[in-house]
Amino acid sequence: MPEDYYRAELLIIKRKVDPQNVNEKMGIHTLNLTPEQEHKLLVTGPEGSKTSTLDLIPDDQLHLSSAAQRLTRSGRFKVLALTGWYQAFPPDYAGNTMQVALGDWLEDAGHREVEGTITIDRQRYLHVNVTLNHWYSPESGHEFLAGPLPMATIDQAASGDSPEPDTTRQPAEVIRETDRQQAAASVAGERSGPPALRTDPALKPAAELLTWIRETRRMRSKEVHYLDSPTIGVLVYFSPIEPRDE
Repeated sequence: MPEDYYRAELLIIKRKVDPQNVNEKMGIHTLNLTPEQEHKLLVTGPEGSKTSTLDLIPDDQLHLSSAAQRLTRSGRFKVLALTGWYQAFPPDYAGNTMQVALGDWLEDAGHREVEGTITIDRQRYLHVNVTLNHWYSPESGHEFLAGPLPMATIDQAASGDSPEPDTTRQPAEVIRETDRQQAAASVAGERSGPPALRTDPALKPAAELLTWIRETRRMRSKEVHYLDSPTIGVLVYFSPIEPRDE
């Protein structure tokens, strides 16, 4: 077994949120789709076939499996992917950019609703870069709730503490709280600014950009980390694997 060996786990989720209750206002931009990548974390094809260049571990062996089950049972989230694999991450490791394509197939646009890349590097600590786009097509069917949920709901699912949600609050109030949490996360979570968008007013896309995640986060092992936008989120967990005595 190599040194600096880890079990890496990623849980990618989608909130069941009506696009009308998302105030990011990103639909005015035309953003190019992620180019095809040699390395694939998990890519779902048009017919539903799944491709990964990793040797993935069965879901029931993953630490994040229980969080995925709790989020699903809540009825407020859809699990898009639960993945895990073993890999060595030595110091100064530069990881491969891994392609992601998940969620509903947007027929008119010809791609999945969530697509982008995830990259794992290591300096002194592990660093995870998440670049995901969440697209919306008015022609596609979606499951919606009244508004986005506070980040605390995700934290409760990861920790196993899941009290009943507060159903008395109005959607606008919940959205404002999400905005405040996003602002706090940009400071505490070392969130990087968004890249420049490439726009062409002559093009009318078949799908509109709803939200995105653009974040690089330094991560400690044996801790659940959460990166999010108002509509999608990524939970990350690393478990160091101790070498066995020969």
